[in-house]
Amino acid sequence: MPRPALMLICALAASLGAQSLTDRFKEVRGPWELQLERGDASLVRRGVEALLGREGLTVNPSDYNDMHALVALRGLAARACVSEGSWEDAVAQFQKAQSAAEENLASAEPLLSRTRSEHEARLKEFREAVTRQAPRLRELEEAPGLPQDQIKVLQQLKLFMGEQQAAIAHSERALKDIQDILTRLRQAREATTKAATDWQAFLAAEQAEAKEAGNVPRYVVDKFEQVKGDDARPRQERLAYARRLQKLDPANKDVVRLVNGLLGKEEAPEAPAPKKKKPTSKKG
Repeated sequence: MPRPALMLICALAASLGAQSLTDRFKEVRGPWELQLERGDASLVRRGVEALLGREGLTVNPSDYNDMHALVALRGLAARACVSEGSWEDAVAQFQKAQSAAEENLASAEPLLSRTRSEHEARLKEFREAVTRQAPRLRELEEAPGLPQDQIKVLQQLKLFMGEQQAAIAHSERALKDIQDILTRLRQAREATTKAATDWQAFLAAEQAEAKEAGNVPRYVVDKFEQVKGDDARPRQERLAYARRLQKLDPANKDVVRLVNGLLGKEEAPEAPAPKKKKPTSKKG
């Protein structure tokens, strides 16, 4: 990987001073996604792991936004490991993401539930106040020729009703936000749990197939034909599988050529075999 690209990604991760992990993740997510699309999985993995190493261990568990960013970063690290062919490491990252997602939801639910109850109680009070004052407001608005003191009462009542309506709108938005947050955190827990479970099962199936094939090189040969011929699948998926086969059997030159081809690298021509010297005949 060219050093300028590596330096750019590392600089993005290192130059984000006093920002929260949520802000940092927003800054680096786009470039890292582009790097993954181009096939630079190892570069992305190093960048994510560097950021996690500096910030991941210091995230406040009660900050559900930063915890959610931590879950997303773990997931991105896992995807980079998948694309790199390091599927055991991907499982470990998915499991860490799952653990963080579970901790985040367990911590956020009680706090958000209390906040929701407070807004629901206030909302009830605001609506009851509006209901009580609505007839009086309607009466004053419909009355012809109000005296000055009644006009003042009408103005004060309108101001009061406007404040109550604004408070109602605020609590309604807060309740919707709370529901959206809890939904997002639950989805993160479900997604990471499924990813960790699915990849564990996938690795177990791979081990069983390799055992059935007799040995890992034989398994790689069999899978190579499948990956090579399955050109209807997305390039990133085929590249991840090809790199996995390369991890399993680095000596398989067909797999190396497939990986290079999927990366758009031109294959270097083979060096010509050295010519054998003809033995010189000795004249008697």
